[in-house]
Amino acid sequence: MPLSVHSPTQIAWVTADLDATETALTGLLGARKWVRIPDVHFAPDSCSYLGEPADFVAGISLSYVGDMQLELISPVRGPNIYSDFLRDSGPGLHHICMEVETPERFDAVLAEAADHGAQVVQQGVMPGGIRFAYVSAPQAAVPFVEFAYVSPEMRAFYDYIKQEQH
Repeated sequence: MPLSVHSPTQIAWVTADLDATETALTGLLGARKWVRIPDVHFAPDSCSYLGEPADFVAGISLSYVGDMQLELISPVRGPNIYSDFLRDSGPGLHHICMEVETPERFDAVLAEAADHGAQVVQQGVMPGGIRFAYVSAPQAAVPFVEFAYVSPEMRAFYDYIKQEQH
């Protein structure tokens, strides 16, 4: 039985060079405008990596192609899933994101994913109220799947970015 989540809403890459990756994906996929969010701090009181409190910073860049959000993540400092991915695999496709409709369903979705052999690698709450968890499911042949609950405030921000693409 499939997990109770929406269709994929985001494709994300990890890169050491946001400028170069924005340029490449603009040409390749037709993304028009990128919105850069520098130095996003993930604090240890709200994030964990490999089961331990995590304190790290990453730069993020967002765009859209149609309704699909494109996310670029560039680690800045601190141990995290993105730095390890760059070290082990180099820059590239990192995850697809599936949205969870309500915050109340989030833990149930993670339990369902565990029933399918997926383990949580990194999770937390981002500034702006996005609850997220990356799960590793090697049998799925994608590095990670992210499950996220997007708060109404962040949904409004995402809608603004999307409308800027036209």
